Amino acid sequence: MDTLMETLPDLAVSIDTLAVHAGREDLPDLGVHVPPIDLSSTNPLPSVDAGGESYEVMAGGGHPGPGGPVYQRLWNPTVARFETALAALEGTAESVAFASGMAAFTACVLAARQVGAVQGRGSHVVAIRPLYGGTDHVLASGLLGTDTTFVPAELVADAVRADTCLVVLETPGNPTLDLVDVAAVVHAAGDVPVLVDNTFATPVLQNPAALGASMVLHSGTKYLGGHGDVLAGAVACDLEWAAALRRVRALTGAIVHPLSGYLLHRGLQTLPLRVRAQQDSARQLAAWLAHEAPHVAQVHYPGLPGGDPYGVIGTQMRGPGAMIAIRLAGGAEVGFRRATEVTQRCHLFTHAVSLGGVDSLIQHPAALTHRPVAPGARPSPDIVRLSIGLEDIDDLRADLEQALR
Repeated sequence: MDTLMETLPDLAVSIDTLAVHAGREDLPDLGVHVPPIDLSSTNPLPSVDAGGESYEVMAGGGHPGPGGPVYQRLWNPTVARFETALAALEGTAESVAFASGMAAFTACVLAARQVGAVQGRGSHVVAIRPLYGGTDHVLASGLLGTDTTFVPAELVADAVRADTCLVVLETPGNPTLDLVDVAAVVHAAGDVPVLVDNTFATPVLQNPAALGASMVLHSGTKYLGGHGDVLAGAVACDLEWAAALRRVRALTGAIVHPLSGYLLHRGLQTLPLRVRAQQDSARQLAAWLAHEAPHVAQVHYPGLPGGDPYGVIGTQMRGPGAMIAIRLAGGAEVGFRRATEVTQRCHLFTHAVSLGGVDSLIQHPAALTHRPVAPGARPSPDIVRLSIGLEDIDDLRADLEQALR
């Protein structure tokens, strides 16, 4: 299937147009306007030889051959359309979808170890905090057979060793929206592959592959799906990394369900509009929280003064995003009590984990998403995280004000 950019090579296609049309190039030949959902768990084989050949190719990370998709764990056309679309938005050759963001991250680590072993590397990982709590916990636990060194971004070069197989970062970071200069980290990493979690920024605001990142990770559950009704992960990358990731996915059974693939693909159509609208509201709310809201000691938001120490907004990023973290006044103990009360008092902000949906969410990172993180690296207990949705800005401000008071 030719991609949209191959079909229209002379047009400067914007991300808004790609979001609507990418991954749908085969629909005219199918005679349909909306992508079909293929729920087949198994597929008829034209012959023993053709089926066996396809099976071997896909188990090794390739695309279906003359024998067709064979089995859903190996390949699904509905999922493949979403993968094509996300790759177009991230500016990569391919992307690979998984059953969850953590399944996607796990595959990245396993693939990096496998590729690193071929190159004579070991299982050492360098990671920059803050990270999503699940990512941090998996690396710190050594569950995937890795030895991880956690460092600030400026110390990556010193932390890289001969046995380092991967450098991991998230920008903006979860939950305090710390920004990292991706190009600087790629340079510091040398020939070690760099994985960037791009969940908070989305391809609308940031494209880490253009800055040298080897793999770009998304929790598709968040902004890509956008409606709180899908669990998925995805990695945008080049052809070689995609093959390695598909090999892991085929062997571990971590492919996303076709219905989720369909919902993700549909979610991409409105992604640019949603992200920009949510970002506009977040900018206004962050300014109000920083200067007028009661009982707020600090606001973490990249669009505020001091929130972009590396000057990446306008260069690496096209905007500060729609996530905000606030630290409640009164010190750790009093702030923690206020934080727990605020989460319960909100009406429009749903007290729930996750983020990036059309409705606004509020949660306490230290008690929930970052609970497994080592105490010294865990977010302060007086911090709450806000995911700004598409509600009216005045209504959201009023809800926060009554909860804070």
